[in-house]
Amino acid sequence: MTKDVGAIFRALHQKGNPFILANAWDAGSAKMLAALGADAIGTSSAAHAFTLGRPDMGNVTRDEALAHAQELISAVTLPVSGDFENGFGEAPEECAETVRLSAEVGLAGISIEDTALPDTGVYDYDLAVDRIRAAASAARALPNDFILCARADGVMNGVYDLAEGIRRIQGFEAAGADCVYIPCPPSFEDLKTICSSVSVPVNALVVGQMTKHKRDEFANAGIARLSLGSAVARATHKVIFDAATAMFQDDDFSALGNVISGSEVDKLLT
Repeated sequence: MTKDVGAIFRALHQKGNPFILANAWDAGSAKMLAALGADAIGTSSAAHAFTLGRPDMGNVTRDEALAHAQELISAVTLPVSGDFENGFGEAPEECAETVRLSAEVGLAGISIEDTALPDTGVYDYDLAVDRIRAAASAARALPNDFILCARADGVMNGVYDLAEGIRRIQGFEAAGADCVYIPCPPSFEDLKTICSSVSVPVNALVVGQMTKHKRDEFANAGIARLSLGSAVARATHKVIFDAATAMFQDDDFSALGNVISGSEVDKLLT
């Protein structure tokens, strides 16, 4: 019998006991993260776009995202969750269809945000909630478990304040979201306020100021899930940038002397 990856993924979501959703960008990075201890793998819309030579924000199609997710699913035995931007459509029924297609390819869950791509504006409150309600309804109609994470991205994008972000995640919870998420709140202390405002698990994005805090601090705030977004991919891109800048501008190849060995990578991939 095929395992219910959604149920496995759901069990990881424990308030005050956060797991790391390790965002990968190809089969190799997914296998390395799994071998190094990840409990679940996430796609990253930005990191995926980078692999295609495109900038972030609305530049990957649903078909491309689903095919990319399948590559990661095939590479690991862990649950994989899709970072699926605005659900690949404004209409609630498009979000519902994205859920159904995601389950068909084997994803354990997805996240849908309220950003009205390709811009950084947001859908109005009622439409944002209706989109999550349709996606949640589609998820509950599936034969297996499926974790829908609803994101309120307007705080991160400077479109609305934290109070509106909390109002939105409360609306998303009422609409049936399994997990909610306000990326990049003004301060770490705000995470506790966010967690206490809802009863469903809360995701925190570990970037910027959040990287200064340890897992137990996130646990004490009530966080259930720690996602990395495109941070690991961008850390890799920084290595490329620094090494290439030194090579092409200063004839300096020293950065290439401090790398992981090929045999070590081989072990992680096998």
